[in-house]
Amino acid sequence: MDVVAEAASASSEEPPEAVEESAKTEKPSEAANSSVASADGSAAEETSETSADGSESAEASEDGSESAEASADGSESAEASADGSETAEGSADAAPAAELSEAQAELAAQRELRERIEKRKAEKAAPISAGGGLSGTAADLLAAVRAVESGEKAGTAFFARTAPAPTPAPASPRPATAQPPRPAVPEVPAPQAASPEALEAVRAVLAQGGAPEALARPAVDALGELAAELLRTDPWHLLAVSGVRPEQADGFARALLGSECGPDDGRRTAALVGRLLEQAALRGHTALDAAAVRTALAGHAVRDPDAAVLNAVEEGVALLFGEGGDAEPDETDAEDGEPDEDGEREADPTADADAAPVRMFLGLDRYALAEESLADGLARLVNTCEKTADWTEAAAGAPSPSAAELIRTVASAGLVVHSGGEAARAEPAALIAAARGLGLRAVGAAHSEDGRRRLAAATGDPATAVTLAGLLSGAQGPGRDEDGALALDLLVVLDAPQLDVEGAAVLVEALADGARLVLSGDPGVLGSAGAGRVFADVLAARACPQVVSRTPDPGPIGELVSGIGIGELNQVDAPGKEVVIVPVRDAGEAVHRTVQLVADSVPRAFSIPAEETQVITVGHGGAAGTRALNEALKQRLNPGPGRFGGFDPGDRVVHVPAPGRAVPGVVRSADGEGLHLDCGGAPVVVPQERVESSVRHGWALSAHQAAGMRWPAAVVVLPGDAAQGLSRPWVYTAFGRGERHLSVVHGADRALPHAVAEVPAQERTTRLRTLLEALLTPDAGSPTG
Repeated sequence: MDVVAEAASASSEEPPEAVEESAKTEKPSEAANSSVASADGSAAEETSETSADGSESAEASEDGSESAEASADGSESAEASADGSETAEGSADAAPAAELSEAQAELAAQRELRERIEKRKAEKAAPISAGGGLSGTAADLLAAVRAVESGEKAGTAFFARTAPAPTPAPASPRPATAQPPRPAVPEVPAPQAASPEALEAVRAVLAQGGAPEALARPAVDALGELAAELLRTDPWHLLAVSGVRPEQADGFARALLGSECGPDDGRRTAALVGRLLEQAALRGHTALDAAAVRTALAGHAVRDPDAAVLNAVEEGVALLFGEGGDAEPDETDAEDGEPDEDGEREADPTADADAAPVRMFLGLDRYALAEESLADGLARLVNTCEKTADWTEAAAGAPSPSAAELIRTVASAGLVVHSGGEAARAEPAALIAAARGLGLRAVGAAHSEDGRRRLAAATGDPATAVTLAGLLSGAQGPGRDEDGALALDLLVVLDAPQLDVEGAAVLVEALADGARLVLSGDPGVLGSAGAGRVFADVLAARACPQVVSRTPDPGPIGELVSGIGIGELNQVDAPGKEVVIVPVRDAGEAVHRTVQLVADSVPRAFSIPAEETQVITVGHGGAAGTRALNEALKQRLNPGPGRFGGFDPGDRVVHVPAPGRAVPGVVRSADGEGLHLDCGGAPVVVPQERVESSVRHGWALSAHQAAGMRWPAAVVVLPGDAAQGLSRPWVYTAFGRGERHLSVVHGADRALPHAVAEVPAQERTTRLRTLLEALLTPDAGSPTG
């Protein structure tokens, strides 16, 4: 009998024979606040909220690192209607002529936007004028975008932020003097403490509108010291506070404004558009189909969604883009055709009837500018690369054929994509060693401290390995040169699927002309917690050489995970009990068995201590989510009163210093400065006011939090209620976190093989692929959707 399963079943009523049978390494698939009336007097329907915002699981707000968790682990039944459904397109656009005119206007607007960004980067003249022959809705749309560009309307996101994300700086020309390091994804400064006066003023406004006083501090954190004034003049600013729903903001506005407000109030519709785009970003999208936004607005009782979208563009809440059709029309395209009796221009009869229709998208300017800057930066690296050394001998001495291929490819390319599993990480290590042997300044940057340590061990030189956060902040790596760029000739980014678009834009901008960049990662794992899909878009654009590793992951775990990557949940031979399936009937039994495995069975059978075993589950909530598991594991492994804000010395925790970053650590002590942690050997002090929002118990993590890290043993918990959250990337990521041992606490029945075989990665709507294709492969295919 399998010793792990035997120990796990010690206190169970299940017959020993059943446990023995299920513990074999068989194919896993065979192991069996209240609503407030809306502004028009009717409560918004819950289904409308779901279709508008997608799955609103608590993952994103729980710790900041789960911004994409909803798409991977939550319900996505409404994804089609939120992101790409065009069923309402026909009713939204009145007539074919108007539809064509709007498309032309959108193309002109997109061209103007790109011109503006390029002119800003080069500090040249203002954007060229175009679209002067347009009229009606088309002219209105173009005028709205121009108002944003000219500064008449704000071009930033709708809600004020205390710590806005950095906007990527121009790619060229570089300054003549040195610049200070510009952190991108690293530490976010602690928010300024709210003044008592600001808090009291907000409490008064909240009380007047019938909202809970508990929202005062979050409102000040989100809106700043002028929160009270903003809320009084525009009550829908309350949607900037996490957890507030549109119907609650409607009730608050109605109490403050009375009959002055209605469902089509411009302040309300602008706030709803901003919320839709913010929620989409939490699911990884950098843009949303305009038709889907109009449909979602209609679900919120907005009577004129078209006018609402136009108002949002005019107010600077969103930017408007077009994809498909003739993405780069001639200057005369907008004026083709003779005007009809109403002044509108007719369609060109010679136009290609089979041409792809133009799809219009809305996006927040922060992501639009980041994607533009990232595409330009990657193109710059491709076009400025020069062969500066002879790599022939280095390739000949590579430890494997795949490593040799990677070295030869990097020798002649400024941008290279390298893909492979865990074993393939040795190939970037060999590349870094070869480059340094040629006298080049080369380092590898990992997503986590664990990844940095593994890379340093592979290269044999700690100086060659950094974390992305440490590199960009200047805490690790070579620092900056006299021009303010990273002092590097070659940068290898490991765990590249974890790159979000804003972090990637700042990283690429920090590289000097002529530097080489290698994006290396496993395309099967879960994507970034932040918005965008940088690694996948660069792969799909085929704008640079791609090297696919031929080095397989070893052992039973490697065999199992490799099969999952191609949609197969195979039975594997595990003579050393490397893979164990522990069946459970319900969530309570799942928690019980998990604690037994971590505390008793795995340490006894494999000599792996509890602190080196990581529990991974589908989400934070539920009877077997991270909260329930962490509570049970703390009681068993480190009981205590939680005297430091719910924590005791010795508690395993995860620190989230910024959205998308989950850093495992151990509590050491606490004092007036805050909570003292040991995070991978580095001391970290979390200020007292940030402990509640940025520190969680860490015996159990979600798969997104665990991505980019590995432990000697992993226990993956799949309770029966986990079925909705399972997908092939989730299973692939979770099952691959154990190096020597994997236990699967399995209660999901047929949902597991179904997810592996039939639930691929959730698509994200982004523009990076299209931008790269336009810059580097002009004749390439269609945009990402």
